[in-house]
Amino acid sequence: MMLQRVRPRVIKLKSPREIGLMREAGRLVARALKRVGELAVPGATTADLNDAVAEIFREAGATPLFLGYPNSLRGKPPFPAVICSSVNEQIVHGIPNRRPLRAGDIVSIDTGCRLNGWCGDAAVTLPIGEVGPEARKLLQTTQETLHLAIRAMARCRTWSEVASLMERYVRSQGFSVIEKFVGHGIGQDMHEDPQVPNFVSKQLRQHDFQLEPGLVLAVEPMVAAGTREVRVLADWWTVETRDRKLAAHFEHTIAITEHGPRILTLPEGLPEDWLPPAPGATPAS
Repeated sequence: MMLQRVRPRVIKLKSPREIGLMREAGRLVARALKRVGELAVPGATTADLNDAVAEIFREAGATPLFLGYPNSLRGKPPFPAVICSSVNEQIVHGIPNRRPLRAGDIVSIDTGCRLNGWCGDAAVTLPIGEVGPEARKLLQTTQETLHLAIRAMARCRTWSEVASLMERYVRSQGFSVIEKFVGHGIGQDMHEDPQVPNFVSKQLRQHDFQLEPGLVLAVEPMVAAGTREVRVLADWWTVETRDRKLAAHFEHTIAITEHGPRILTLPEGLPEDWLPPAPGATPAS
């Protein structure tokens, strides 16, 4: 979501039962992204990926969260698709189209759904065929930044501690944190309080929040190979880096429980208490 100025904040903590319901929505989102990963090959189109995700949600009786989402720019069109598909220098909110993906591209796919009244939201950036070394490092760094955040949520008391670690890691790899867009609370609505930045600012220091059981966050680092500055394209949705260098985006919906963080958008087949490896342990996938 776009970073907003400070406003009155109401953080809605979730019960274990509600977190369980969100896990069902999260599983469906994970299944959709798994299918996207299978289809994202040279020659495929982002419209193909959108159609596949729409079918998965439809068959499960879930409501896509992105389709028809209101534009933050007054009077501009709502979002027209089930996924955001952002290619190469595009960061977020790319609109699916029929242009074939080419070997060497990277594509960020972000999607979410509401199932039985509760939401799940996740994103992944995928390499199309063989990609160059800068793209590989960017994808690995961005995914590892998300992994670092999830592991840190097990031991940190406040979000600013986690955000500081994320920002420091991205910079240590020679990349930039996109600051115009941040993560968010999530529950019965896709965008709930609090805002969840991937960097530390004066605003966060003044309006920090505790990591406590019942808190559910969509954590989504967005990382650029060049400048952190962005611009919105003529479709009024797609956001790209101002210098048109590559960008990547990874996201999970994560609940804080009495037993630590739990990834609600975790793919099936992994234990419910699975945590990602520490940075440097595995390449991006």
